[in-house]
Amino acid sequence: MKTAGATAALLLVMCLAALLTACGGNGEGGPAAGRIAFTSTRDGNGEIYIMNADGSGQTNLTSSAAGESWLDVSSDGSLILFTSDRDGNWEVYAMDADGSGQTNFTNNPADDFGPVWSPDAARVAFVSNRDGNFDVYVMNADGSDLTRLTNNPARDVSPAWSPDGLTIAFVSDRDGNQEVYVMNVDGSDETRLTNNEGADLDPAWSPDGAKIAFVSKLGGNREIYVMEPDGSDQTRLTDHPSDDRAPAWSPDASRIVFQSNRDGDLELYVMNADGSGVMNLTRNPDGDDSWPAWSRAGEKER
Repeated sequence: MKTAGATAALLLVMCLAALLTACGGNGEGGPAAGRIAFTSTRDGNGEIYIMNADGSGQTNLTSSAAGESWLDVSSDGSLILFTSDRDGNWEVYAMDADGSGQTNFTNNPADDFGPVWSPDAARVAFVSNRDGNFDVYVMNADGSDLTRLTNNPARDVSPAWSPDGLTIAFVSDRDGNQEVYVMNVDGSDETRLTNNEGADLDPAWSPDGAKIAFVSKLGGNREIYVMEPDGSDQTRLTDHPSDDRAPAWSPDASRIVFQSNRDGDLELYVMNADGSGVMNLTRNPDGDDSWPAWSRAGEKER
């Protein structure tokens, strides 16, 4: 009887192990968590879509006659920031993750775009030319307490909030070509991270704060790179004659989604954090899919 009991227990353990393996566990090969919001022109103009991390369940959230682009998802996956010209110029909007409650946050005759949430979703960084040239601004999540962070005659764009909420990476051409910089959240201590001959763009912090993904034309075309938060150890991840842009990390920092025109039109692709295992997620021949934002929460939609 003891032998039979031991055998049954062993079989139970083996079955549980097989079940965990089939579900993917937390390993690199397992199912990706969270959901991915993105811009698509498949309906004739730019709209905000959302999909599961495996590319399934692609759903239009905005359904507007205007153009929508440049978006970000809050850390809990419940809110989406995006840019729209539905009021005649580019403005920053927010909505619930199901597309409801679309609200204009900026209400300014200038162009406001490229919004990103702070890690606690209490504040929003974005780009505006309301003071004559493009600079990085920050405001509370209700649009109040607007503060200009950069004040430079150059073009400062593409803010990216660090996971600890203490610093913001951004792109500036103040030294002649576009490079990645970082600053404190009050705009102090602006520090240049890259110093390359080609333009460096689209910084994106990994969720653990250990890496910054970015885009560089160092090799002649736009490719995805990663570096340490101090700008060291710059490593190329993609190697393709097309243009690869707009990297965004998975919640566990094991994968990166990005846009590429390697199949003719812009599609969203995902790869492992070391650049291996590239896979087309959107597979949409009817328009361009771009500017992904990977939420760190959210259940899979069927």
